[in-house]
Amino acid sequence: MKCVICRQAETQPGQATVTLERDGRVFVVRRVPATICPNCGEEYVEEMVARRILARAETAADNGTQVEIRQYAMA
Repeated sequence: MKCVICRQAETQPGQATVTLERDGRVFVVRRVPATICPNCGEEYVEEMVARRILARAETAADNGTQVEIRQYAMA
């Protein structure tokens, strides 16, 4: 797909690091499958992947976790 930010390049498959912050808590997920613009670096994560990450972040927050760093797991 063409990057919606710079409109200059086609995105390519890759991996991204997703960082979420809320109420002083930080949740980082590395090696998330994404499509990335080679021109501007904008990262796009599929909806299902984003839902999984958000659900895990909610669980971590509910458990009182202040900082969590994980590697994305497909299963």
